[in-house]
Amino acid sequence: MAESITIIDNRTGNQLEIPIEHGGVSAAEWQKLLPGIWFTDPGFMATAACESSITYLDGEGGILRYRGYPIEQLAESSTYLEVAYLLLHGELPTPAQFEAWRHDITYHTFIHENVRKRFLEGFHYDAHPMGMLVSAVAALSTFYLDAKDIFNEESRNKQIIRLIAKMPTLAAAAHRFSVGMPFVYPDNSLDFCANFLSMMWKVAEPHFQPDPVLTRALDILFMLHADHEQNCSTTAMRVVGSSHSDPYSATAAAAAALYGPRHGGANEAVIRMLTEIGSIDEVPAFVESVKQGHGRLQGFGHRVYKNYDPRAKIIKRTADEVFAVTGKNPLLDIALKLEEIALNDEYFTSRKLYPNVDFYSGLIYQAMGFPLEMFPVLFAIPRTSGWLAHWTEMLDQSSKIARPRQLYIGADQRDYVPLNQR
Repeated sequence: MAESITIIDNRTGNQLEIPIEHGGVSAAEWQKLLPGIWFTDPGFMATAACESSITYLDGEGGILRYRGYPIEQLAESSTYLEVAYLLLHGELPTPAQFEAWRHDITYHTFIHENVRKRFLEGFHYDAHPMGMLVSAVAALSTFYLDAKDIFNEESRNKQIIRLIAKMPTLAAAAHRFSVGMPFVYPDNSLDFCANFLSMMWKVAEPHFQPDPVLTRALDILFMLHADHEQNCSTTAMRVVGSSHSDPYSATAAAAAALYGPRHGGANEAVIRMLTEIGSIDEVPAFVESVKQGHGRLQGFGHRVYKNYDPRAKIIKRTADEVFAVTGKNPLLDIALKLEEIALNDEYFTSRKLYPNVDFYSGLIYQAMGFPLEMFPVLFAIPRTSGWLAHWTEMLDQSSKIARPRQLYIGADQRDYVPLNQR
């Protein structure tokens, strides 16, 4: 017997049975009984705006799967480029498919010289790298006019490859500009993450070969950040994409959402919190101040996860490998002590406040030499594949243009009063 609910309009006594499908009920069915009555759900806390087969997330169980594959297995055995292919195509690639995919991404990493010389170098010397990235991605739509042909499969795939390939190049260029260093061209002999590290850190070497441990760590972080269901930036991607905007403009909108400190800046907030605490000895006092309503425990809790974020467990293991190469981040001991106290305090456990992906990722990025302002940029690079997977899925579903309703709470009709009579 199919699951269902019955709703009753107490004003008329009319009722309607609505089936429960995939854990949800149809608002269109609701409208049959109650036309003109809207759900009010600020922040979309209980609203599913779409159906998707890309990412499964069980917040109570601490489960994250891409296309059915557990994130733990992917982080252990896969690579970011393979995961990007999986998100976009629904299946893991065969060796031949992966080689073609890797080749296409590698040979589309270069950016038009005018993007660098006339656009990126036109920013003020202290421009934020994420602001530069958002602007540069939007500007790409003016360089690739075929991007507007979004229902041409060949053109669409070309833009997807371009975006995934060029994001690391734009990101590194934004950083180099912000610190007054010359632009480094992509090195097609390196894989995706190694190439990005080369463009970030190369100075005078004829060939930059990053440490394989750091390259693998970045690859794992990129996999963990590739997609996360209907978060703020992914929703922005779908909303803008629903107007049939080109993928560069939609990706720029998603990146702009990620720019906000409540989204892409969360791991930066963790670093600032740990720096402010200063030492292990100050951790108990800080925890007590949080419990008394003074400040916030950054990197703990999540809108969806009500259990230990599975990504945080993976990152914690990765951190040990990174610190073995870079030396231990001095903030690590503070972080470990903070986690230990919080996980044994009923105040936090009763509120289901567990470490999330941001709690340790910032420590790794900082140990690898990335400045704080690059943290949201590092988030945007891998999330591009997830954004594009949702954009493609939305177009294939022939989704309607996003147009939520509102509950009007303003003034009733008023008559205009001339200026000299007010």
